[in-house]
Amino acid sequence: MIQLKMVEIDEKQVFAIIAKAKESGSIKIGVNEVTKAIERGQAKLVVAANDVSPAEIIAHLEGLSSEMKAVYAAAGSKAELGAAVGLKTTTAIAVTDAGAAKKDLEALVASMAEEKTEEVKTEEVAEEVAEEVKTEEKTEEKSE
Repeated sequence: MIQLKMVEIDEKQVFAIIAKAKESGSIKIGVNEVTKAIERGQAKLVVAANDVSPAEIIAHLEGLSSEMKAVYAAAGSKAELGAAVGLKTTTAIAVTDAGAAKKDLEALVASMAEEKTEEVKTEEVAEEVAEEVKTEEKTEEKSE
């Protein structure tokens, strides 16, 4: 299985989706609530702050999100993430019902999927080139 790297996202777009979802849909705030939402299959989008310390607090969210088919993004600081939902700070947010932000969320997911697809293709090409180089090196060693 190929391990995908984090794709770049537009943080403003993510925060706008969170704000809309808070007004017209449903969100979960905080690591414990977010973890429960993911485990129950309710989370559509999971966003964790980039400056959580120690990182182990949110380390499980990305893997769990992937396992449960929820979109995961690391965006902004705890203060920026908190401001998106009207709090001073928060470490993680899950959008469980996007409400009026449904189309925005779908567009974000599509753009992230497109970037991951391009990244996988790039990694596959890199693996093929590495194999060719190894084969050429072995051939050169045998001919010497």
